[in-house]
Amino acid sequence: MANNIEVKELLEAGVHFGHMTRKWDPNMAPYIYMERNGIHIINLYKTAAKIDEANNALKKIAASGRKILFVATKKQAKDIVAEKAGAVNMPYITERWPGGMLTNFVTIRKAIKKMATIDRMKKDGTFNTLSKKERLQVDRLRAKLEKNLGSIADMTRLPGALFVVDIKREHIAIKEAQKLNIPIFAMVDTNSDPRQVDFVIPANDDASKSINKVLSHVTEAVAEGLSERKADKEAKKEEAKEAPKAEAAEKKVETPTEEK
Repeated sequence: MANNIEVKELLEAGVHFGHMTRKWDPNMAPYIYMERNGIHIINLYKTAAKIDEANNALKKIAASGRKILFVATKKQAKDIVAEKAGAVNMPYITERWPGGMLTNFVTIRKAIKKMATIDRMKKDGTFNTLSKKERLQVDRLRAKLEKNLGSIADMTRLPGALFVVDIKREHIAIKEAQKLNIPIFAMVDTNSDPRQVDFVIPANDDASKSINKVLSHVTEAVAEGLSERKADKEAKKEEAKEAPKAEAAEKKVETPTEEK
């Protein structure tokens, strides 16, 4: 994989800083290197290995054509996730998690279709036939839907995986994904229970530098998966083009010549 994970760069980004020792979850013990000044220090060699493991799985999911839904509603992570996930054309939730987002996906899709309906109304002129008050209400509804669901407008089916920053904060999203057996990838800090996650990345989930560093590696792997998918599609197209030519050539060879 192109993006080899250097422990030094993780260290410089502060990925190793955990929570205060009194706030720890004992299930994180295997990922803790030591305690310093009342704070747990994460073992970055394990973090690097776990990022690598997660990346291999995420790359395969992206190459299969399924979407990876990124979830981060905390202030430090919102903009980073929106930028990184958006760059690889993956859906993301950075505002409040809409309850039933996964378990009641049909209803969420209806809300997204409502946005498309409003946009059509504006294009075909129906919007202008409404009263001023109605237009204002429709505009407000459109803005609200855009804020909460705009980033998942292209997600036509359930995602192939969930990537979460701070599993304690996003516990509702975690529960919904568990119910539907959707694989969960997450940055897990020392105050959280890693058993809730399929692919654990032990890391500082509070500092923006740390979040940015981990997300950079993760989205790079997703981009690689998408490139592989694109290359595979193009190769199949070429094969489909060449097939009729090959068939014609074969027929030419097989046609028996008349005996004199």
